Amino acid sequence: MSKREDLLKAIDAKYKAMGQDPDVHLSGLLHAEPMKYWDFIQVDALLGLQTQRTQLPDEMVFIMYHQINELLFKMILWEMGQISHTENIEPDKFVMHLMRISRYFDVLSDSFDVMGEGMELEQYMKFRDTLTPASGFQSAQYRMIEIASTELINLIDARFREGIDRDTPYEHAFEHMYWQAAGKDFTTGAKSKLLTNFEDKYKKELIDHMKDYNTVNLWTKYKELPAEYKKNTELITAMRHYDHTVNIEWTIHHLEAAKKYLGDGAATGGSDWTKYMHPKYQRRIFFPDLWSKDELAGWGVTNLDRTDI
Repeated sequence: MSKREDLLKAIDAKYKAMGQDPDVHLSGLLHAEPMKYWDFIQVDALLGLQTQRTQLPDEMVFIMYHQINELLFKMILWEMGQISHTENIEPDKFVMHLMRISRYFDVLSDSFDVMGEGMELEQYMKFRDTLTPASGFQSAQYRMIEIASTELINLIDARFREGIDRDTPYEHAFEHMYWQAAGKDFTTGAKSKLLTNFEDKYKKELIDHMKDYNTVNLWTKYKELPAEYKKNTELITAMRHYDHTVNIEWTIHHLEAAKKYLGDGAATGGSDWTKYMHPKYQRRIFFPDLWSKDELAGWGVTNLDRTDI
């Protein structure tokens, strides 16, 4: 039997298994237009998504850079889902997807010069006012990445972790996530417009995401592996690399890029961004048991030994 005959037989079996007439689908293929790159990638739609609010040229750099970030975040969430929703996952598959995720974050970390060196300070200080109260803080996909990475307790504001446990309602946990520090006065409970806009748009979706990943986030998924799998050195190295890349490398690069334009001032949404972003304040650690006491003590303050990350 020829290769073509094998292919036709496979097509026939595929569509019959679906309860479909294979001849109808072959007829459709006969009349279909051949695929083109610009149709497959949806280039026209993608390149039509950049809308400036000012006449300042460097605003376009800012818009496109953040859109690229969001596409990478989507790629990361896609890989995370393949870990979380694979039953009885093997270490090799766990490592494969973790390393893909880490590479995406490596791209993000290394890309800040695009923004840091790619905009004139004078232009930025003008067009940033038109963005208020919008902020990169409001990236729901990034919050979803964090939620899918670890148990919620590790994302709670460090000041409130002792009063929260596995029985805490999701709503209460949400109100005490570390990012609330960027737009909430915990003394009065008052929230900034930055935060209320974000919650109006995404709060329900994020709480649903918390529920979905409560028992299948990467950290819980790892802890439920068979004992011999949890000792896999490649998997441990990949977990540590991801944790360090996201919560120290990417965060510090982000802070350094922001400081170039903002100094010690507030971000576009008015947030106290150094307090909620810097790892030494909030100590975001996805996989705490995979780090030594000394490494945990120096989290975000000292450079960790990269030889085993």
